Amino acid sequence: MAFRQCPKRLWLEVHQPDLRIDSDKSEAKFEVGNQVGAIAQSIYDPYSNGEVIDIKSEGFERALERSKELLNSSKPIFEAGFSASGALAFADVILPDQIDGMPAWRMIEVKSSTSVKDYHREDVAIQTYIAKSAGVHLKSISIAHIDSSWVYPGNYDYAGLLVEYDLTQDTLVREQEVMSWISEAQNVIQGTEPAIQTGDHCITPFDCGFYDYCSRDEIKAEFPISWLPRLGSIKAKKLAEKGIHDLREVPDDFLNKTQKIVRDYTKSDSVYFDSEATFRSLSELPLPAYFLDFETIQFAVPIWQGTRPYQQITFQFSVHVLNQNESLDHAEFLDLSSEDPSRKFAISLINACGKDGPVFVYNAGFETSRIRELAERYPELKDQLLAINDRVVDLLPIARNHYYHPSQQGSWSIKKVLPALVPELSYQNLEGVKDGGMAMTAFLEAIHPSTSLERKANIKCQLLDYCKLDTYAMVKLWQVFANRNDLEL
Repeated sequence: MAFRQCPKRLWLEVHQPDLRIDSDKSEAKFEVGNQVGAIAQSIYDPYSNGEVIDIKSEGFERALERSKELLNSSKPIFEAGFSASGALAFADVILPDQIDGMPAWRMIEVKSSTSVKDYHREDVAIQTYIAKSAGVHLKSISIAHIDSSWVYPGNYDYAGLLVEYDLTQDTLVREQEVMSWISEAQNVIQGTEPAIQTGDHCITPFDCGFYDYCSRDEIKAEFPISWLPRLGSIKAKKLAEKGIHDLREVPDDFLNKTQKIVRDYTKSDSVYFDSEATFRSLSELPLPAYFLDFETIQFAVPIWQGTRPYQQITFQFSVHVLNQNESLDHAEFLDLSSEDPSRKFAISLINACGKDGPVFVYNAGFETSRIRELAERYPELKDQLLAINDRVVDLLPIARNHYYHPSQQGSWSIKKVLPALVPELSYQNLEGVKDGGMAMTAFLEAIHPSTSLERKANIKCQLLDYCKLDTYAMVKLWQVFANRNDLEL
């Protein structure tokens, strides 16, 4: 599969594996895959009669031998290994079955995604070919992926989490194709390092851990075209073919209005600010005003009853309140109890947001979606929750349409806009948690049973400081955009 992504990646995996640096995002995906794999074993072997092949403890040779031995049994086998035609594969799940009264096996590859991807089909085709070549009598081949509509009933009952998609016919007709891949991959391994430039394949279908190595000698523009928002891979490729790597050199016919603003104000090293437009957008909105931000967590394998796989579960909010007398108050919620925080969150949110006045958020689609989901889960709170949504005002499009500072590097994330507007404030000054991804990681650590009370208290402070800065950043943005610099906030 590394070869299918990029022959150079395969060569490096074999000959220079120490050069690989996986991102935190990739590591998190690996961990999710491990969690889903463990749950799959309990689903397909509810009475624990099966056998697990452990490559790390048994070694490849013994793992292959024991896999072959277990094929004579009628037990479920997990991570069974097969070797044939110069290739090696380990199947997530094989289950005993029969064809015309003769022993056969169902092979199931477990994926943590919520649908079947094209590269899953290739993965399964390779595994099928190797298993058949090794003498495994297969009745069917399937992908088992997560059903995102499934609701966890609680009590560790995960039946229904996975849904199977049969690929038997699709895979059996690809034998010749797989044979050619294996042959080409073997030739790559035996040759010298392929000369392949970086490109879209470095992130499709996976982020490649060798990217830093492969891009080490490439031109690094001071103002890369990647800063142009929503440029698209096709335009980026055309620009690279023209030898254009600096956004300041990109011609007009490649750019929309927003991209031209980024280019022009980067070239002039000046700030674009349509203060009249931002004032018109905000001046008519009355006080009190609420500035709201959420933090969420999601689990591929739900841990709380009534939740779905990958559902965004709100565990924290911060709200700054600019009162009618122009004083500033703050309220917050954070639940690190390890229990489902959703209902307590919803009640606290209703109490914190009052009944009148605009509720400012940054990227309204996120907060309003979470509020609607809470309203669906708790019908008795529905009217009060949806009333908050009716008052939401999104600051993001106001910023995107009317303000740009070159330090934003083509992004209108609040993390980029705040230090541009208010240089003395920065997320980099925070301890520990500095972005949403880090907030998720911190939350998971805090609710883990092995985390000490001292560490949990430290994480709590970090999370509160981080989320509070998010809403204070919105207050400062509102202040500048509404031309209320007379206020001491």
